[in-house]
Formats: sequence, structure tokens, C-alpha cells
Amino acid sequence: MAEIQQQADSGGGGKKRAKKMSTKIDMTPMVDLAFLLLTFFMLTSTFSKPTVMELNMPVKPKNEQEQTELKASDAFTVLLGADNKLYYYDGLLDNNVKPDIKSSDYSADGIRKILFDRKQRNPNVVVMIKPDDNSSYKNMVDILDEMNITGQKKYALMDISKNDQDLIKGSGL
Repeated sequence: MAEIQQQADSGGGGKKRAKKMSTKIDMTPMVDLAFLLLTFFMLTSTFSKPTVMELNMPVKPKNEQEQTELKASDAFTVLLGADNKLYYYDGLLDNNVKPDIKSSDYSADGIRKILFDRKQRNPNVVVMIKPDDNSSYKNMVDILDEMNITGQKKYALMDISKNDQDLIKGSGL
């Protein structure tokens, strides 16, 4: 609210001057409205939740004998190499068996298509992801994204073995 204050006439008989009027604006209703709006937006807004990938870590088994062996026909291994390279093979690597290793990339026509094809042939496939010491964190996140995109239910992060590294070096890819 604005109001104008007038000064009382002093009663002197001199020359009449124009009266100076001071204006005063009451800011209280505007401040009240600002606080009401601030309170309204604080109570009605929702904060954005960070988008994170849900990752469940396996529970340490109590008894080693209760673990079941993974069949070679259900195994699919993805090796993450240096310089954004990706290798994969079907089955399990054994001292007697050398699987046929292939190279791919992280694109939709690369590993994603291979994972879809593999899942259609065998829905019980277990993907073992083995990052090399020289692979980047981005590649690991990319392959975990591909697991979610392709709907892989069973996958595991494992340390790369010496046999896997030798297989990559021996393949010439």
C-alpha cells in the first residue's frame, strides 16, 4: 500500500511554498506474496533423481560344493581390450579347448546384435565380461549398457585370465 504523508502547516505568515509530500510504499504484501510463492514451489516441486544403473553383486557362497558348474554351451565370454577393442567367443576357455575368438565393436550392429542373436539361440546364456587392465572404464559402462539393452539376465564381471590374454595375442586380431 502506498500512502502520502502531509506535513502540518506551521502557521507562519510568510510566503507560501509548495508543500513537499513524501511517498512511502509499504512492501509487506509483496514480500508476503514472494514468500508464499517460494513456499509453494518448494513444496510442490520434485527434485530430479540421478539416473544410475542398478547393479546387484553376488553373495559370497557359504558352501563351495553347492555351486553349479557352468555348461560350456551356456557360456559366452566378452573380453574388453585396450584401444576400445572388444573380443568374444562362445564356450569356456580350457587348457585343451581353444575357442574361436572374434572381434567386434560397441555399436548397435556390433556386440548388441551378437548378444541378441546369442540370446535367441540360447535363452540361458551366461555372459562373462572380462576387462583387460588396459581397457577403459567407458568400455565397461558401454558393455553393461549393452547387457541392459539386450535384456541379458545373467552376466558376470570377472578378472581376465592369462589364458584369455594369450588367446587375444595369439589370434592376431
